[in-house]
Amino acid sequence: MLMANDPVISMEELLEDSPPMIFPIPGKLIEGNVISLSKSRILIDIGGVITGLITGKEVKDSLDTIKNLKLGDVISASVLEVENEEGYAVLSLRRASQEKSWQRFADAYENNNIIEVRPNEANKGGLLLEIDGIKGFIPVSQLAPLHYPRVNGADSSMILQKLNKLVGQLFDCKVIGLDKDNGKLILSEKAAQSAQRDTAMKKLKAGQKVKGRISGVVKFGIFVAFDGLEGLVHISEIAWGHVSDPADYGRVGDEIEVLVIGIENDKISLSMKRLTPDPWIDAAQKFKVGKIVDGEITRVAQFGAFIKLSDEINGLIHVSEIPTEGELSAANLTSGQKVKARIIDVNLDEHRIGLTLNLEKKEEKVKEVKEVEEVKEEKKEKEEKKEKKTKKVKKEEE
Repeated sequence: MLMANDPVISMEELLEDSPPMIFPIPGKLIEGNVISLSKSRILIDIGGVITGLITGKEVKDSLDTIKNLKLGDVISASVLEVENEEGYAVLSLRRASQEKSWQRFADAYENNNIIEVRPNEANKGGLLLEIDGIKGFIPVSQLAPLHYPRVNGADSSMILQKLNKLVGQLFDCKVIGLDKDNGKLILSEKAAQSAQRDTAMKKLKAGQKVKGRISGVVKFGIFVAFDGLEGLVHISEIAWGHVSDPADYGRVGDEIEVLVIGIENDKISLSMKRLTPDPWIDAAQKFKVGKIVDGEITRVAQFGAFIKLSDEINGLIHVSEIPTEGELSAANLTSGQKVKARIIDVNLDEHRIGLTLNLEKKEEKVKEVKEVEEVKEEKKEKEEKKEKKTKKVKKEEE
């Protein structure tokens, strides 16, 4: 009961002394102190006026906030309901984290920033991820060279097999598409490396040695990724000898040194064999026209048979140089078979050696070829002498 001499307190003074009014708004963030904590339920005090409840799946967010929470900690949560049947404001850590994630993705999209993501699933079209209910997708076409799933014949099951190996790895990406209404993102690892690629391309020169990793092995060659770039070692540039299967020379992920032999727009041509001595230089001395050699048939084709003369030198026995009958006839030749053959042609410029199995019948032809070779050699020597003489005269005149 108010006595006559009691001081009168105005409404304004009452409002000033009372805690600030808090009005939870669905979809907005609100802060409070943790007053109760378990694995699937959190209670927070909001300004001494409201108690907020976070329960079930709403306690799980991408940062796993609940794992490190302690009583008294201040946390931020998103309002789902202003008040439930028990009088609690229903809140969500997951939704709050989602809002923060969307803001992070939106900022990255607008500012062209790089973000780090970890895919948790794959399909034949690319890699999928989910962060606080936001679904992200890295299409195959947007993967960097080292991760691009190169397979023969674009076999979808093989592509999926390679993509599954990337699940769980960290990727640096740029956001290239953002749809907040449908909760979807399109990401690009390739775009994240574009600046590095541009810088590397400007520095790259033919004749340069580079170290990288094998990013793909296909029937026509080996792809190598380095400094954000990717080049191709064509099957003809893998080794000096005949290469039947590039997979015999490396596996995806192997470290490798290669030589840059060509740059055309974004196409980079590489070589493995040119970093090793050319065996054809020695072949000029070792394999002479007319010489009989031992070799092993490595492949039989419609036009003839290939014979292995050394680890890196193969010769060709044209079908016209194979007997039509007998043990060494075209019908009887098989891979792995040991044979004797006579050299009838050596072309060092084209890295080609011609052979014959008709050892008895080709004596005259071999002699004729040998004579032609001698004439060529003699002509070459005369031209070299003439050139030296011309240079000498020119020098004297100067």
